[in-house]
Amino acid sequence: MSLPKAHLHLHFTGSMAVSTLREIAAEAGVSLPEALLGSTPLDLSPDERGWFRFQRLYDMARGVVRGEEIMRRLVREAAEADRAEGSRWLELQVDPTSYAPFVGGITPALEIILDEAAEVSHSGFGMAIVVAASRTRHPLDARTLARLAARFAGSGPGSVVGFGLSNDERRGVTAEFSRAFAIARRAGLLSVPHGGELLGPAHIREIAEALRPDRLGHGVRAVEDPALLAALVDAGVAFEVCPGSNVSLGVCPDIEDVPLTTLMAAGAKVALGADDPLIFRSRLADQYRFAMRMGLTAADLARLAEDSFAVSAAPAEVRARASADIARWRRDRGSE
Repeated sequence: MSLPKAHLHLHFTGSMAVSTLREIAAEAGVSLPEALLGSTPLDLSPDERGWFRFQRLYDMARGVVRGEEIMRRLVREAAEADRAEGSRWLELQVDPTSYAPFVGGITPALEIILDEAAEVSHSGFGMAIVVAASRTRHPLDARTLARLAARFAGSGPGSVVGFGLSNDERRGVTAEFSRAFAIARRAGLLSVPHGGELLGPAHIREIAEALRPDRLGHGVRAVEDPALLAALVDAGVAFEVCPGSNVSLGVCPDIEDVPLTTLMAAGAKVALGADDPLIFRSRLADQYRFAMRMGLTAADLARLAEDSFAVSAAPAEVRARASADIARWRRDRGSE
């Protein structure tokens, strides 16, 4: 899709192509299940059993990402895939903890990813990094990652631009991660925790109060409480909506049930994301095609693209150039 886009919700291991996973698994002598190597998206339930299956498969894939060469390859391929779909700015999310044992620690792991992100960036495309802590580990680990992220904080390609919190929303106590997010905010990083996918409005309120998000990873269940949604919109909180994963994880029965139009009608800024293409078998351009299935017009798609840049950490010149090209794309389709 030629529409210029920014991609703000993509996970490091989950970004890889099935063919890449098959190749590096064979080189490592690791046998993986067909659920990872086939072409069919997962069909999961949104309960703990469904999440456990998703996480188990994800951990299997992450287990073969061993060493600098493979890490660099994943960064390069993520950039190549995004560029091919019209993405001009990618904020790739990573928790360096899992890759640290193969490269000498969390600092070298992050440095490798940042270095390659800078290498793949050029005048037409930029990649930055979001460091994410996990709800399944102790909040002290999150503070360690926040301090690491702060060391590499920046405002352009090859830098850390945000701090997140991922994994099962039902795990951990949200408020206990507030100090980590405070460290990140002091360094100028965006607050971009996951929330509002597996759990509903009460949990979103906890996140809003404790972590002060600039963007919510997913956040689709905010529509269950119109007053909450209005408050989030008024506070300028944006939503990273990932239709493909919402359906695969059983959060929404079908694409047409993803509440994208409800969020947009409420005035929310929304950036579409692919989440984990390896697992959900859909990439960034697919999310825009899903939006068309929901009835969105070319003008609506242009608004989504504009929002994706507006709520990103992309440099001003990248945003300005994208805005002009999005306007041209809209005019070419006769939808001012």
